[in-house]
Amino acid sequence: MTPDQHSSAGSKTIDTGLRLLEILKDHPDGLTITELAQLAAIHRNAVSRHLVALCRHRLAARIGTRFTLGLGIVELNAAVQHRLRTAASAALQVLADACNATAFITVLDIDESQAVVLTVSEPRVSQIHVSYRAGTRHPADRGASGIAILAGRPPLPGERPAIPQARAAGYSVTAGELQPGAWGIAAPIITAGRPAGASVGVVTIGARDESAIAPLVLSAATEIARLL
Repeated sequence: MTPDQHSSAGSKTIDTGLRLLEILKDHPDGLTITELAQLAAIHRNAVSRHLVALCRHRLAARIGTRFTLGLGIVELNAAVQHRLRTAASAALQVLADACNATAFITVLDIDESQAVVLTVSEPRVSQIHVSYRAGTRHPADRGASGIAILAGRPPLPGERPAIPQARAAGYSVTAGELQPGAWGIAAPIITAGRPAGASVGVVTIGARDESAIAPLVLSAATEIARLL
């Protein structure tokens, strides 16, 4: 086998393993080898071989005859979030001070149905600002931060209109969706052309000048992506 053939075979193996993990992500109760083979359109013997490797690295787990995502996924996710939090710290404080508003990073949870606030920076000179707590959750398609993440990903059937609108603009703006009187603006953090898994934004009480705030948020998103 030539080096190019080795590389092609290795890429195919990785791609298949990732496909199986994506399928398992959508089935939290687990799947049998036969069910996985049917959903992935792969021979069950090949699925079995891939599952052995995934379980060895704790990316998949076996419960009886069924397979689910393993704890290794959670650990990888925690490591990525720590890296994002570290990279975002300075840029987030700059954004909060420049906008005189609470700035925050939001990520998608593992099952991608929920958006979770990862880290928050409050403006250092403001006397009045929105208090936002890390760990706060909301549906992924609600609020500027969640919509921004989805806008940084490929279109899906049935998306609410706010998502393609944000995709076209490069950022999302919402008012009162998560908290009465709150106004939020957020942009996806996109690295190396990969689908967004996080966004950066600010939240204030009462609407602000979108034309002034949007460039600051977009600049923060670009800076954080550069650091990752």
